[in-house]
Amino acid sequence: MEYLSCVEVEPGDYSKAPERDIQTDASVIWLHGLGASGHDFQPIVPELHLPDDMAVRFIFPHAPNIPVTINGGMVMPAWYDILALDIEREINQQQFQDSVDTTIALIEREIERGISSERVVLAGFSQGGAIVYEAALTYDKPLAGLMTMSTYFATHKSIQVHPANKNIPIHIFHGSYDPMVPETMGKQALTALEGLGFSPEYSTYPVEHEVCLEQINDISTWLQTLLRA
Repeated sequence: MEYLSCVEVEPGDYSKAPERDIQTDASVIWLHGLGASGHDFQPIVPELHLPDDMAVRFIFPHAPNIPVTINGGMVMPAWYDILALDIEREINQQQFQDSVDTTIALIEREIERGISSERVVLAGFSQGGAIVYEAALTYDKPLAGLMTMSTYFATHKSIQVHPANKNIPIHIFHGSYDPMVPETMGKQALTALEGLGFSPEYSTYPVEHEVCLEQINDISTWLQTLLRA
């Protein structure tokens, strides 16, 4: 199978421990937002300051380049076309599902590489967050967790949650001054998830459509708690 092109950061790339002592035992697949690339969140990895005994592989896939209607048809990295910027975000459903499928393929690849599904975390920012909501909650094997940032739950009305992930830990992060994806959309996701029986954590920060140092610290704490459980 042809996989998405990805930036991969191995534990030996950011850990101070000798490389020979590091055996990867968990993976975080982290999707970027509209117009960005897999390199967008790569610099965050060392800033998480994970303990040396946590052997986590970070995978940052690149979205394909496609025309984006709301940006005048400009070709850019995007997980799907956005046709209208209303509260429901009218989108290209086939492109959305294709991106969900290629994300799930990356999970399957990690399993083939020896990582248990229960040691795989899905994470996504903005458009990437919309994709990982669908990918994680419909996946047929239990995952370690789901982390969404500055995003919205695009398929909250149609999603068919798989029983394997009905208890998945979820943490939503959002900027309270976000002009691109208003925080109301993050709170709508929270309400929708609670209606589906989940118990998400929710954190907000006084920033716009971005990630701040306080959030990076909180992400580190969450990942450490999650992957040490």
